[in-house]
Amino acid sequence: MAELVHPHKPEIEALRKLMLEVEPSVQEGVKWNAPSFRTSEYFATTHLRAKSGLSVVLHLGAKVRQLPAGGVTIEDPAKLLKWLSKDRAMVEFATAEEFNNSKAAFRAVLRQWVKYV
Repeated sequence: MAELVHPHKPEIEALRKLMLEVEPSVQEGVKWNAPSFRTSEYFATTHLRAKSGLSVVLHLGAKVRQLPAGGVTIEDPAKLLKWLSKDRAMVEFATAEEFNNSKAAFRAVLRQWVKYV
């Protein structure tokens, strides 16, 4: 993070703080040249190439996993998740205000997501 040059660095730093608070076992690292987060496997990677706002890809690591029928199931009443496949979703925040207003809902999604990792 110290070397990151990005127009949304303050939001990325706020995201980092939120991710590390979600679960005591969450650690940070760099995956695909972007700030990423893991427990036993990486599960979230910031999408630094997004044209605007802040984006995070939620995944289950690099290896294909056996999933329950229908894939990952996450309660998402705020409709934050944009499903890319049965085990991968993207969350996008257009502005810092949107991110700040969605923190509680995003935290709830993340707490469910890490249970699959």
